[in-house]
Amino acid sequence: MSRYHPLKELLIARLREFFREPEAIFWVYGFPILLAVGLGIAFREKPAGPEMVRVDIVQAAQQGAADELKKALEAVSGIEARVCAEEECLGRLRMGRTDLLVVPGSPVAYRYDPMRADSVMGRARVDDALQRAAGRSDKVATTDELVTQPGSRYIDFLIPGLLGMNLMGGGMWGLGFVTVDMRVKKLLKRLVATPMRKSDFLLSLIGSRLIFGLPEIALLLAAGWLLFDVAIRGSLAAVLLVSLLGAVSFSGLGLLVACRAQKIETISGLMNVVMLPMWLLSGIFFSSERFPEVAQPFIKALPLTMLNDALRAVILEGASMASRWPELLGLSLWGGISFLLALRFFRWT
Repeated sequence: MSRYHPLKELLIARLREFFREPEAIFWVYGFPILLAVGLGIAFREKPAGPEMVRVDIVQAAQQGAADELKKALEAVSGIEARVCAEEECLGRLRMGRTDLLVVPGSPVAYRYDPMRADSVMGRARVDDALQRAAGRSDKVATTDELVTQPGSRYIDFLIPGLLGMNLMGGGMWGLGFVTVDMRVKKLLKRLVATPMRKSDFLLSLIGSRLIFGLPEIALLLAAGWLLFDVAIRGSLAAVLLVSLLGAVSFSGLGLLVACRAQKIETISGLMNVVMLPMWLLSGIFFSSERFPEVAQPFIKALPLTMLNDALRAVILEGASMASRWPELLGLSLWGGISFLLALRFFRWT
């Protein structure tokens, strides 16, 4: 009679359990391959050399000065220049849509945030381009105007993005993972015997998420204000309402993803699939406008992009709720449709 060793039998049992779960096999082995292939295709044609530098040239009293600078910069590969009014240029710098502001004159002024690596690099490349256009020997007199006032720094750009990212994570993981965990532990099965509708259960989860989200919103904004002097130009009520709408939107999406998932491995993979494009594309750490124009319609349709754009407009530019109605409508549709689909397909077991 062969003697069974507990370690051996438990190891074999665990391996059999794993390979009997097709979704687990896919997320462990298939998804990383697909991700690597997708990123490889996306960046396979990326040319060697420095990244593209985006430069805004402030409209001068004499149009010719700005146009001359634009022509000199566009003659250099890797520099994208445009001429705009000073207020528009400052707004684009504040929202992370440009790396550097160039103000024509004598001397030429470079206006940028020294805490942004892209801006510092852009300043060096633009100065080199202008000096070369003038015949080198540093003939062009220049000066630096460092952007350090609250509202125009990188930290001001970053805080709304982090708030949006946290609201997405809380709504997706906070509800999706918990729902599947309750299903795995058979807790949902017990609730079937109660006089409760699915809508009551799902709405209670969303309500709890909103309550938990209030301290999260307050703490992050307070930390930005106390530690980095991040100013909120819009009303606090508008910031709160936009944040809560974002939390509702991602809560509905999290419930939809979790409405039928049976295993923790499954929900973990699904959550990553849904959130990964938004982590990469939705402008958390840098402007989403850096991506190609052909991808912009898809990027703008993502709920996190809508939330980040609305938060930055309210916090950094003092925009009203009414002026951001496209993003607010989009978030409402994401949340409402997701909740209705989750309600339709939700399973207790």
